[in-house]
Amino acid sequence: MPKNKTHSGTAKRFRVTGSGKLRREQAGRRHILEKKSSRVTRRLEGTEAVAKADVKRINKLLGR
Repeated sequence: MPKNKTHSGTAKRFRVTGSGKLRREQAGRRHILEKKSSRVTRRLEGTEAVAKADVKRINKLLGR
């Protein structure tokens, strides 16, 4: 049976922590930032945990 391939788009968007949890970047911080307040752009910094409902599907795409 052939090996499963990792979904490359998913691999670029998600990171697995040391404990095995999934992290993702927050949306809304790429462009059109001029009209967004500094408070909003600061809030969008860093990574966010992936929703529980999505974890199984993303793990499958990552080949885990």
